[in-house]
Amino acid sequence: MIRIEGIAAFVTVVEAGSVSEAARRLRLSKSVVSERLAELEKSLGGILLHRTTRKLTLTEDGTAFLERAARILREVDEAAADMAERRGTLSGPIRIAAPVTFGRMHLGPALYPFLAEHPEIELTLDIDDRRVDAASEGYDAIIRNGPIADNRLVAWKLTRSRRLLCASPDYLAREGTPSSLAELNLHRGIFYTNRGVADWRFQTPEGAVVVRAKRALGINNGDMLRDAAMAGLGIALLPAFIAGPAVREGRLAEIDVGHRPESEFIYMAHPEGRNPSAKLRAIADHLKKSFGDPPYWDPAG
Repeated sequence: MIRIEGIAAFVTVVEAGSVSEAARRLRLSKSVVSERLAELEKSLGGILLHRTTRKLTLTEDGTAFLERAARILREVDEAAADMAERRGTLSGPIRIAAPVTFGRMHLGPALYPFLAEHPEIELTLDIDDRRVDAASEGYDAIIRNGPIADNRLVAWKLTRSRRLLCASPDYLAREGTPSSLAELNLHRGIFYTNRGVADWRFQTPEGAVVVRAKRALGINNGDMLRDAAMAGLGIALLPAFIAGPAVREGRLAEIDVGHRPESEFIYMAHPEGRNPSAKLRAIADHLKKSFGDPPYWDPAG
């Protein structure tokens, strides 16, 4: 007989990449996770994972079984959550990924009172700036800032995300303040490398215009991008949720070049084909109210 605990152990080991990490996520010992995997393979009559001292790899049988196993777990979780929600309680596990700086500055403070109000929710919040694959990595949803590009995701807009072209007063005093896109091209730029391109895009009546300033620094973290701009290394195009306090305090100055950067959003997205749970919808609704529109962190708001 196939046991749900064995299916959960298998899916978690694959998502975690190791028995040790799976045991940590499941709050079990390594030996218990290994025993459940062995029982599952015995019940199925086939080997699901090749185990070596360095890594785990899926067998052909494991690859074939994984998608259905993950779907079974989702349906069990959704059924349990649905029963709880029918009783007026939001409960059960949920896993969300979010970027580091936004998570620290705004997402965490918005979520803490919600979680205190709903103590039966078991939220795992993975804070990482890399672009995770929500479906294959087992996330119920991701929260991101930027354009919505992945058509395998169903996105809910939480709020607008205005970006500010800014630099330190010291840099602008030394190098001058650009007043046009042509002048901006001649300045030193600090770029966010997780986007994969070292350019800025602006909206004009003729369409999008790309500006490629001289690269002073590329970095993959929003906090350090802001700090580099405040240190006078160059001009940065920063989300208002990062740059807003520094602009209000005068440590950064917003630059007007006659055109606005392309519009972006803070959004929550879940994999296409999944029926989002009531608790995920409740989290999204709470975040919309907490952030506001325009959001509270925008200096222009």
